[in-house]
Amino acid sequence: MAMAISSGLHCSLLMATLTLLVVQAQGITRHYDFNIQMANVTRLCGTKSIVTVNGQFPGPELTAREGDRVHVRVTNHVAHNMSIHWHGIRQMRTGWADGPAYVTQCPIQKGQTYVYKFTITAQRGTLWWHAHISWFRSTVYGAIVILPKLGVPYPFPAPHKELTPVIFGEWWLSDTEAIVNTALKVGGAPNISDAFTINGLPGPLYNCSAKDTFKLKVEPGKTYLLRLINAALNDELFFSVANHTLTVVEVDAVYVKPFTVRTLVISPGQTTNVLLATKPAYPGANFYMFARPYSTIRPGTFDNSTVAGILEYRNPGSLSSSSFDKALPIFKPMLPYFNDTNFVTNFTTKLRSLATKQYPAAVPQAVDRRFFFTIGLGTLPCPKNMTCQGPNGTQFAAAVNNVSLVLPTTALLQSHFTGLTSGVYAANFPAMPLSPFNYTGTPPNNTHVATGTKLLALSFNTSVELVMQDTSILGIESHPLHLHGFNFFVVGQGFGNYDAVNDPAKFNLVDPVERNTVGVPAGGWVAIRFLADNPGNRILRNPYVTHNAVRTN
Repeated sequence: MAMAISSGLHCSLLMATLTLLVVQAQGITRHYDFNIQMANVTRLCGTKSIVTVNGQFPGPELTAREGDRVHVRVTNHVAHNMSIHWHGIRQMRTGWADGPAYVTQCPIQKGQTYVYKFTITAQRGTLWWHAHISWFRSTVYGAIVILPKLGVPYPFPAPHKELTPVIFGEWWLSDTEAIVNTALKVGGAPNISDAFTINGLPGPLYNCSAKDTFKLKVEPGKTYLLRLINAALNDELFFSVANHTLTVVEVDAVYVKPFTVRTLVISPGQTTNVLLATKPAYPGANFYMFARPYSTIRPGTFDNSTVAGILEYRNPGSLSSSSFDKALPIFKPMLPYFNDTNFVTNFTTKLRSLATKQYPAAVPQAVDRRFFFTIGLGTLPCPKNMTCQGPNGTQFAAAVNNVSLVLPTTALLQSHFTGLTSGVYAANFPAMPLSPFNYTGTPPNNTHVATGTKLLALSFNTSVELVMQDTSILGIESHPLHLHGFNFFVVGQGFGNYDAVNDPAKFNLVDPVERNTVGVPAGGWVAIRFLADNPGNRILRNPYVTHNAVRTN
């Protein structure tokens, strides 16, 4: 969920230069300058001009400690409106700094500057920033590294050192704004990406990309902290490093009970910190890092390709540590099949909060408000004198409880604080489906959805339980959902239709994972709980195409 007071602001990509540190009683204030500008980038043998922060792709890393204040001065030098979202930052009482265009702020227009100011409160780990308007986050994104307070150790064995954060992304040879505008115009699905990337590089499995390969350099007998971020627009990803294990210690800037895997799953918007243990002795080999999609829809409707990076070992007997020895054997990891839902379920059920005295799991035990949201795709009639590419000549439309959001031209938070809400939004978003049906069974005959700008109002400190149910209207698929301005606890999940009588008895109210982004299982449901303790407008967001807003008074 997210907040922002706006006045003709234009958001931009977060790539920044640290300019000043001001020491104060609680933490320090870190100042960054982000200049939104165009840059020419060549990938897959094609060059195009993309929107960047400070000319870098991906954008620069933003680093701070728990308790620090962060000021980011964003100046927009491109022809497009812009806004920046600090994905996962709680934004306690600073919702106007959250960044969703037309929700918490008006976008930053060309030639304008906006300063985002927020404090990192009770968070440590990995988050990320990205553009929050149209599809500009396909190139405007970067890592947020939040270190513990000085003198506070990790609740797991201290790593030898940290590696460069790994950010998964997608690359289109064509202009992404043209792609999304065409999709909106004809009502069809947007063109799939041409490649996945690791830190902006497609890697050697793609045409013309051997030189564009991300490499991690390690030493034998060490343990490294590796920060993983899924900045892809649409796809959940499997990730593995050949012949190595990964110990998961944190997700979405919240510590978890450590567990070790060979392959993990990470949804769009999610982050995961892992400990990577290297071989005890120089292995005389190199190792691929692979990432490829998890999807329950048919191949051809998503980018079913694999991005590869390389884990290289420094040879203690060599004077050079910079060159890659092509003569060494290179090992490949084995990833699950693209539609291995059982693997995904087994992985996600391993995630548990630490639930210790220092890091408690403050799960709401009693619930003031319960909501049931259906998540999925529907259709809209094709406008007159147009040819549409959706099912049976209609337009695709994503919806929550059969409502597909229409973004206003006035920011929702601005209209709320000025009291000028008439004609901007209505506070009547349905708390449950108005026309219940067999959500994962035979779809209804009428697949049309309603449109509007509707909010759901909550009183301050309301404890909330929200069940999100996938639908099979146009095929089942997993939907990543992000709650701006709040963390939540994933207390339950399952397949088929949610059973309000029997399923709550199986909820985990002791140590459920706490995070800010969760995937609604394909053909299933997920239940979350959170405390509405952060006043202001917030949004529940599906990273595909739809937004639905919740206001906390």
